[in-house]
Amino acid sequence: MLKKRHYVALGLIVLITLVLLKLPSKTVSQIKLAIGGLFVPFTGVAGSTGQMLDRGANMVIPRSELLRQVEELNQQKEENRIRQMQADEIARENARLRQHLGMPPQEYPWKRKLARVIARDPANWWRTIWIDRGLRDGVTTNCAVFTAEGLVGRVRETSFAQSQVVLLGDLDCRVSAMIEETRDAGVIAPSSSSPLDNIIVDLGYLSRNHIPRAGQRVVTSGYGGVFPKGILIGLVVDSRSVGYGLYHEARVKVAVRLNALEEVWVKLP
Repeated sequence: MLKKRHYVALGLIVLITLVLLKLPSKTVSQIKLAIGGLFVPFTGVAGSTGQMLDRGANMVIPRSELLRQVEELNQQKEENRIRQMQADEIARENARLRQHLGMPPQEYPWKRKLARVIARDPANWWRTIWIDRGLRDGVTTNCAVFTAEGLVGRVRETSFAQSQVVLLGDLDCRVSAMIEETRDAGVIAPSSSSPLDNIIVDLGYLSRNHIPRAGQRVVTSGYGGVFPKGILIGLVVDSRSVGYGLYHEARVKVAVRLNALEEVWVKLP
């Protein structure tokens, strides 16, 4: 049996229904829109919550898959690093070759062949190298070897496709040289103060009339027929009087980095 409050509620519903029926249709539509608007926020919240739950479900990735992806990324990173190193080395090699090939013909007008350093002699690491040019390329013994920076040495032995080059500072590579400014001539020999150093060589038997000064250029004199005249050997570091003052001897810093050779020129006969 209905209670009193039920009758009151039923009466209110009937009354509201009658009122709505009596209102114009435009007013009734506005009331419906207003009532519907009250429920829109709840609908939006429900939709957003559903989307968040879907995204959360998609973000749950197995640990093994994550580890696989991390390993792939690390591998790609290492491959990119190796490619960059190779690209940098190619760029450096291109720069060196441009420097060699861009050498003005009038500087060294004689016939020459570019060669690549392929090895160093283990028994004489600082004094001997092997290049990839030989008899088939017109290279013979005693051919002068140089770079754009200056003199390197001479060919000591040659085979069909390779040649052995003895470098400045070796006992087997004596060079007739002169100080460019004073024209005083002498002989390049291994350094007596640093026999294991391939950066410094001695220029001996210089005239006592002129004292060599630091910074003066030393070049090949052309005497002897092995090394053409005018190739830069290096710069004077200091000098001293020897042989009871009969002549001077100068220490010379070699212009070419002999321990970092990769490409050289060979003067052909």
